[in-house]
Amino acid sequence: MSRLAHRARFGHALHAEWVKLRSLRSTWYTLACLFAVGLGITGLATGRAGEAYESASAAERLAWDPTERSLTAYLVAQLVIGVLGTLVVTSEYATGLVRTSLAVTPRRNRLLAAKVVVAAGVAAVAGQALMFATFLLGQALLAAQDVPHASLDDPGVLSAVVGGGLYLAAIALLAIGLGTILRATAGALTTLVGIVFLVPAVAGLFPAWLRGLLDFWPTQGAAAVVATVPNPAYPHPWLNLGGMCLGVTAVLVAAFVVFHRRDA
Repeated sequence: MSRLAHRARFGHALHAEWVKLRSLRSTWYTLACLFAVGLGITGLATGRAGEAYESASAAERLAWDPTERSLTAYLVAQLVIGVLGTLVVTSEYATGLVRTSLAVTPRRNRLLAAKVVVAAGVAAVAGQALMFATFLLGQALLAAQDVPHASLDDPGVLSAVVGGGLYLAAIALLAIGLGTILRATAGALTTLVGIVFLVPAVAGLFPAWLRGLLDFWPTQGAAAVVATVPNPAYPHPWLNLGGMCLGVTAVLVAAFVVFHRRDA
């Protein structure tokens, strides 16, 4: 079969997955929740920042990072966008629609690749939009309280905002991989919560030779990309984020292998 025919069939698979994703009420509910939660947390994080800055020590004022403060919404937003990524796969297993999808697109790798591309595109757009929205809201609230704030043309600010969006997109891809491997929404989300919250919380129990993994772990080294004040523990945040993306890629590769080999 010619490359053109392959591209046409993959294009049809992409279109079908986009139609399915946008026709689900859960997609729009999840996106609405993403922005509501994200903006709400930003309001809470920056709404009383004036009091925190006024009582801060000299060292704390030197470490003041208005950009990171306004982007802290990523902590909860990653779970919401993880729900979106998980449902792309697990919703079809829950309803049995996966058998119909495989009948229409019998090449499993093509079907899963289409799901990954569509979900990654939606997550990237939503994640970037959320990061820009939370940054602008947060800086407006900080400026209103007459405390140091930032603008997009300040050094490191734009890369932090864009990095936050890329981080959320990577979390969505991780959720797709987990959903494919586990085939259950609850199991995939529980695993995701364990990865982003539980593992960092118990990191002190790890042997020394394992602690280096935290440099590339979600909510740890990889999340340092949203800061503009250098963190001595993570001096190269984009390298940390790149390491996390390699880990997500490994999970996706495992998902493709599992999806290809087992029954629907």
